[in-house]
Formats: sequence, C-alpha cells, structure tokens
Amino acid sequence: MKKLFALILALAMTMSLAACGEKKEETPAEGGEASGEPTKLTLILRAGTYADVIKECLPAFEAEHNVTCEVQELSESDLYSGIALDAINEKGTYDLCMVDGSWMAEYTENGVLANLSELGYELDDDIIPATTSICYVGDDVYLAPYYGNVTVLMFNKANVEAAGYTADTIASLEDVLKICQQAQADGKKGFIYRGDGQNNLVVDFLPILLSYGGWVIDENNKPTVNTDEFKAAMNYYLELIATGEAQVKDDLIASVDTGAGTMGIGWPGWYTPTADSTADYIALSGAATAGAEAYNSNVYGIWTIGVPANSQNKELAVELLKYLMDPEVQKSTVPSGGVPCRYSSLQDEEVLATYPQYAVVCDALETGVYRPVIAEWTQFYTILGTEMDNIINGMKTVDQGLADAQTQLEELMG
Repeated sequence: MKKLFALILALAMTMSLAACGEKKEETPAEGGEASGEPTKLTLILRAGTYADVIKECLPAFEAEHNVTCEVQELSESDLYSGIALDAINEKGTYDLCMVDGSWMAEYTENGVLANLSELGYELDDDIIPATTSICYVGDDVYLAPYYGNVTVLMFNKANVEAAGYTADTIASLEDVLKICQQAQADGKKGFIYRGDGQNNLVVDFLPILLSYGGWVIDENNKPTVNTDEFKAAMNYYLELIATGEAQVKDDLIASVDTGAGTMGIGWPGWYTPTADSTADYIALSGAATAGAEAYNSNVYGIWTIGVPANSQNKELAVELLKYLMDPEVQKSTVPSGGVPCRYSSLQDEEVLATYPQYAVVCDALETGVYRPVIAEWTQFYTILGTEMDNIINGMKTVDQGLADAQTQLEELMG
C-alpha cells in the first residue's frame, strides 16, 4: 500500500481496537442458503442519521437473503482510518463501507474499493447526475451516492423576519451579514460556526469562498489560497462570525432552533425541518453582494457506499448495495431523515407536502461542488484549517496566515 496507509497503520496501533473494529480470523461464510446458517455481513458506517437510515432498511434484506448484518458506527475520522487500516489486510473485515466523497481519490489510488461495474452494478438515471461525478474511475463505478448531504444556510425564521427578511429575500452574503448584525444588536447571537476541528472549519467556509469566486486549488491541483478572492472571503468571514460564536454541531442546531442564534452553515443530515418548524434552511445564492455574479456555492458532503476490495462476501455485499440504492427503499427513509440523491424522492409530491425543504436540497444537489478529489485532501485541510484558526484567534493576520498556508500547501502538493 501507499505510504499514507503505512502511516495510518502505525497510528491505528495506538488507538482503541474498538474504534476501528477488531479483526477476526474467520472462514468466510459460504452463503446462508447453502449452509443453513446466516451469512454475516459487516458494515462500517458514518455514525448518526447516515447510519440510522441504513439500519432501518436491513431487517427486510436479512430475512430475504438469510443474512445477519453487523453495523459499526464511527465518527468521520475513525471511519476514514478504520477503512484504510483494514484495507492493508488480505482478508477484509468489512463488506460494505460508507465513504466521504473527498476520500475517493485516495482510496482508489490505494486499491481500497472494489470495482462495482465488474460486480454487476451500475448507476441509474434517476440519480442526480452531478452527484455521481466522483463515483467513477474511467467508465467503471466504484461508489454509489447514498446520502445527499450538501451545505445549506440554516436560519431561525423569527430572527430573520425581525431583521426585515424572509427566506426568499436572502439574496447574497451581504444580506446574511445584515441579518446577523441586526440579531446581535437585538441581543441575540448572529452567525454560529463550527470551530471544533480543521475539517469543520474549512468545509463550512467553502460556500463563502465559492461565493467570492475563489477555490482552494486550480485545474492543475496547485494551491490557490493566497489570492485576492480568498482574502476577501476570509475578511468577510471574520466580520460575519464576530456577530456570533463557535459552537459544536448539536449546540449550533439548538441555537438556531430556539432563536438564541440566528444562522449557520448546516447539512440536511443534521436537521429535518417541517413546514411549521422554528428553523429552516435555504441554499446560498452564490453571490457575495447584491448584483454580483452568482457562483455554484453548494458544497457536497455526500456519503457514498461501496464494497471494500478485500471483502470476503463481495457478491452478497453488492446485492445489499443494490437493495439500499433501490428508489423505493431510499424513499422510505425520508421520514427518518434520509436524503436520497434521487429525483423520485426529492421531487415526490407527497414528500414535499411534509418536507418542503427537499426542493431546496434537490436544487443544491443539482449544482453542487465536490471538495477537491485529491489523495492529499486530509493533509490539505489540516494545514489550511490550522492557519485559518490562527487567523480567527488573532495569532496571525489574514495576509500572514494565508501566505503561510500557501507555502505549506505548495510543499504538500509539490
């Protein structure tokens, strides 16, 4: 395996085996129907709603195929290292894995994922096309876009109305700032952001950066951090977050829901508002100011599913993947917070009658932007997030912090 996976292996030895799953030496099951005993499939999934909606679908599949499914639910960082660590083994522990889109290049480069096309699975036309762009290597499918996470602007309806706005009139980042400043003047917190880790800090900032016409790399994968666009976005962000404070995800949701806080970058997987909820969300317009150019600014955090290349039950695992990706099965998860990347779910009249915000999610998924699909992304966001944190905490100026980040990122990518 590549050098990165050797590093992960060394680091993982210091972690609790429970976090990544203990490797068991077992003879692979021959199949439930032939042996009479159920075949065990082991799933390694992102904890939270993402895993919950899969778990609720498993009993029917287990009964039909004489299978028992063991589910491991991990944090994002433990999921990443758990899959990578197990990929080093000839006989894998896992049969189906949940993969963040930004890991695709790294996992493909290191042979972590099975070729789904060779195993008889192809993506269908009901899946929103833009969400499939990282699922292929050449013409072959390696992943299926399961959970349509994409950045949205969460807001408290009452606070927005008190500032003289509605969801339909928030047309630019300039409007977002005015609303948050008014909330601060009214004695409430304005913009709530996640500062608990480099990944959260970077990813939640990316919609702001895109709205200023910036990005983190160019078409040749060269860093573009020390630029006028990035500086303008960062200076705006400092002014915006000064109206509120940093909070962890659950506190951010609670703040916006209760009105103690006014706005924040969120994800559909966190919160499912209904027509009468106190909070709601919209997709950012992609414009920095009134009349400015509107860019695609909705950032994907899509959770895909795939089969590890060293799974001992590939054929059965692909059957499970096909079942979980079935349009009707996916639609059945919506009441529990499922967000399929499917038109048949997100444009369904009955779904929209109860969950009108899924129209927003559908639009955002159609014009979304994946984080850079580069093998170095984990190291990239760690460097950038550290320097952004230095800027936010006043340890460095915007110019100094971004210049230092650019130098380090050029060394990484060089």
